[in-house]
Amino acid sequence: MGGVEDEEPAFKRMKLSSKGLAGLSNGSSSKEPVGGLSGDLMARPLSSKRDEQVVGSKGVIKKEEFVRIIAKALYSLGYRNSGAHLEEESGISLHSPGINLFMQQILDGNWNDSVATLQRIGLADERVVGSALFLILEQKFFELLNGEKVMEALKTLRTEIAPLCINSSRLQELSSCIVSPSPRLDIIRVRSRSKLLEELQKLLPPTVMIPEKRLEHLVEQALILQREACPFHNSLDKEMSLYSDHHCGKDQIPSSTLQILEAHDDEVWFVQFSHNGKYLASASNDRTAIIWEVGKNGELSVKHRLSGHQKPVSSVSWSPNDQELLTCGVEEAIRRWDVSTGKCLQVYEKAGADLVSCTWFPCGKYILFGLSDKSICMWELDGKEVESWKGQKTLRMSDLEITDDGEEILSIFKPNVVLLFNRETKDERFIEEYQTITSFSLSMDNNFLLVNLLNQEIHLWNIEGDPKLVGKYKGHKRARFIIRSCFGGLKQAFIASGSEDSQVYIWHRSSGELIEALPGHSGAVNCVSWNPANPHMLASASDDRTIRIWGLTCLHNKYQNVHTNGIHYCNGGSGT
Repeated sequence: MGGVEDEEPAFKRMKLSSKGLAGLSNGSSSKEPVGGLSGDLMARPLSSKRDEQVVGSKGVIKKEEFVRIIAKALYSLGYRNSGAHLEEESGISLHSPGINLFMQQILDGNWNDSVATLQRIGLADERVVGSALFLILEQKFFELLNGEKVMEALKTLRTEIAPLCINSSRLQELSSCIVSPSPRLDIIRVRSRSKLLEELQKLLPPTVMIPEKRLEHLVEQALILQREACPFHNSLDKEMSLYSDHHCGKDQIPSSTLQILEAHDDEVWFVQFSHNGKYLASASNDRTAIIWEVGKNGELSVKHRLSGHQKPVSSVSWSPNDQELLTCGVEEAIRRWDVSTGKCLQVYEKAGADLVSCTWFPCGKYILFGLSDKSICMWELDGKEVESWKGQKTLRMSDLEITDDGEEILSIFKPNVVLLFNRETKDERFIEEYQTITSFSLSMDNNFLLVNLLNQEIHLWNIEGDPKLVGKYKGHKRARFIIRSCFGGLKQAFIASGSEDSQVYIWHRSSGELIEALPGHSGAVNCVSWNPANPHMLASASDDRTIRIWGLTCLHNKYQNVHTNGIHYCNGGSGT
């Protein structure tokens, strides 16, 4: 077997000393002779006595392609001797003699010969040939300039590159390299010859030059497809192996009650984990919000009880750095709190209108508010209004989000319409449903929106470009209340939702398959939140005045059946 080295050889059984390899990597030429390059130069499929043979039980893998890709991978890994032996034993060459010759000419800097060889290879697409010629001659031009052969470089530009009539803007940039005594560095792009070969490889058809790392790409693609097809994949620790097909069990889904948080005195309407997963905030009909701290072992404890609202608290919103928290009263004031101290930093009110929703601007310097007069406004932290958007932009009770780039504001525009409003261009896009929308949730990558509907369905919309409905989730119950859902799990591969039947529902995001319906609460489950830093932790808020923390079944033995500080540590199952 061959040793591991950095560079892949340009052709079958090419032997280079380490000195020669180093020379090739920096663009200089190799003087070693190339043997076995005579023969037809045409880039047609390589002949083999077993052209029609296939491998694999399904009969879909062509043996010749398979062998060539393996040989390519061996060379790429540095196993030169093994690659050469595979070609020899199989009788299947990685490249045709013409391609081998062309590659060696590129590495040696024999530009005129490489141009002639490329034109004799017989590529069908003239545009590909022209683009490849441009790259080769551009490299020749730069190397002449670097060698201070300005007149020869100018001749190459005028008589060889310009007649190709390709990429006129790039041609002007190349001309400026001769005219200007100090051309821009981004124009002078002197690549190594091996890098030039990589760029040419991307241009030429894969049957002529197999793409770099093709085998790795196919294997990665197969693993990713297995992972995406696995309905329970939810762990970074679950390593994927090539030795067996991938499959996870339900034990990766947070389906056991690990804690019951009982510090609220009335219905709990809203819960949300902080971005870093270290805190959980809850909002209640008891007119308070609570900040819970997630301990090192995953247990939650009360950090601060936030009092001051005169009406029930409907929602909360974490600052981008998780150091501050907004609490939104029902058609009342919005309060800003310091997470570390629990101190109220600011109370926001607007004369003549109630504040009904809130969210943070991505930079953390501004806050967006939805008002009862159906407008949206943006304020500085000290309460100074910066900008407002009048007219019907939101409903009296509406969710409010803004994308991470600060460009697009999302709100429920009409009972069955979500508005996506670009604050810079004032462009408006719409998601129109056939049922009343009760709430929505934006994915972490800002590309998808989860929309809860009155008819007991949850819809998944792709909002890149024109919004497209890409998924539906059913099974939960909703008749009277606002029920919220969320993305969650590893790579947000799952959808969780509350339900009026006192259960928490979990679906596989891609397939729409219902994975779990978790019993335990004794009242409607109003809201769920999946810990963004821990795919095995899920929180649910209920009318039964409790918050349940769901985790893996294997963790239930850590918790004892005791009450401390308003917390019921549970031994799994339903938590009873």
